[in-house]
Amino acid sequence: MRMNLIGTLTLCKRETWRFLKVWNQTVVAPMVTTLLFLAILTLAQGGQTRNMEGVPYSQFIAPGLIMMAIVQNAFANTSSSLMLAKIQGVIIDFLMPPLTGAEITLSLVAGGVVRGVLVGICVSGAVYIFVPFTLAHPLIAVFHVLAASVMLALFGVVTGVWSQSFDQLSAITNYIITPLAFLSGTFYSIRHLPAFWYHLCHFNPFFYMIDGFRYAIVGYSDSSPLMGIVVMLVTTVIMWAIIQTAITRGWRLKS
Repeated sequence: MRMNLIGTLTLCKRETWRFLKVWNQTVVAPMVTTLLFLAILTLAQGGQTRNMEGVPYSQFIAPGLIMMAIVQNAFANTSSSLMLAKIQGVIIDFLMPPLTGAEITLSLVAGGVVRGVLVGICVSGAVYIFVPFTLAHPLIAVFHVLAASVMLALFGVVTGVWSQSFDQLSAITNYIITPLAFLSGTFYSIRHLPAFWYHLCHFNPFFYMIDGFRYAIVGYSDSSPLMGIVVMLVTTVIMWAIIQTAITRGWRLKS
């Protein structure tokens, strides 16, 4: 029942170096994309003159854009890793070593978290140059960065295990991840939405990631920060249990 520490760290190192070798695509590209979003949205909404709930619009959307970059990259790292392993026929490299389902899940998620956190740091630095901000609640900011990275890395593992082709992987990204990220209050306060959509947003876990991170930076939130923390923790535990069981049984991994 001892943990295979060497095997776990080796797989974690593999997942980390896999994206660092193409840092121009995995780290620099998200920085450029985020800055383009920031510039276009700020200019389209009247530059620095518009406020959202008493907060300058550029500072209001900055936390959401940073969080979007974090979760998208954490998701992409784990989902693409498993999908490529299936397509290239090297998924056996995950299954043959003496690693349990929990150890494989931990290694994959750790790689996704490293990428998500690294992208978050780099994107935050780039955004800060144009939109200076201070951390109103530093510990809450750290929690949301780590919790969001873990949650989306787990979701990426679920997607990578389930998908049998890049078409299926793209479908999850285009029809689930992207809509949930864009419709989570990133660019607006959900308090301005009609009642039905306002209440529907509270079932979107992305909303709690972005809203909590915004609260940590500018001190404003559309919901209770404590509720967001609880939702993220519960969702993470449920997803961990599901994916660990699936990998242990080799669901959609063993032919």
